[in-house]
Amino acid sequence: MADQKGILMVLSGFSGAGKGTLVKGLLRKYDNYALSVSMTTRAPREGERDGVEYFFTDTRHFEETIEQDGLIEYALYCGNYYGTPKAYVEEQMAAGRNVILEIELQGALKIKEKFPESLLIFVTPPSADELKRRLEKRGTESPEVIARRLARAAEESEGIEAYDYIVVNDELEACVEEIHRLVDAARRAPVRNTKFINQIREELQGFAKGEE
Repeated sequence: MADQKGILMVLSGFSGAGKGTLVKGLLRKYDNYALSVSMTTRAPREGERDGVEYFFTDTRHFEETIEQDGLIEYALYCGNYYGTPKAYVEEQMAAGRNVILEIELQGALKIKEKFPESLLIFVTPPSADELKRRLEKRGTESPEVIARRLARAAEESEGIEAYDYIVVNDELEACVEEIHRLVDAARRAPVRNTKFINQIREELQGFAKGEE
């Protein structure tokens, strides 16, 4: 029934909620998802590769891309730019894949404004204590950075109501399955199946005219 075009889905959440791990789980388990690789001005973390986890660039090039309308959204987060390149997203959706944007609150709200049919999912750990524990367990950031991330999480919690669904990431595989079920259900919503609706409506109108 569903139209062949994929949907644009936004996966947001507090830093340390496990968004990246969930995305990897979806991509590993299902073949109808594609991750939109974001562009950022932040420095790569250990093991991150340019063009895989992110497109790493400098502020000047990022701002030039904004001027050229090459991004569907962008935001300034913790002193660095993050943005979503437009061409890749459009190409993957046309091929029937659900495109995952792993972006923060500011970008998510811009996406929903520009693309009302997008699906917004917010990922959170089961508690604030667990979030703090996960950030500390990373071992990659100073106590000051962790404190800033927790402060930022408190701010982001004020925007959760703008999302379509909230998912608690407690057990990884169960959370991956839950997100997939939500996306599958969203693909069946009337607003995302206008082609099918128009087709069956025209056929029924044809039957009705034939009966007159």
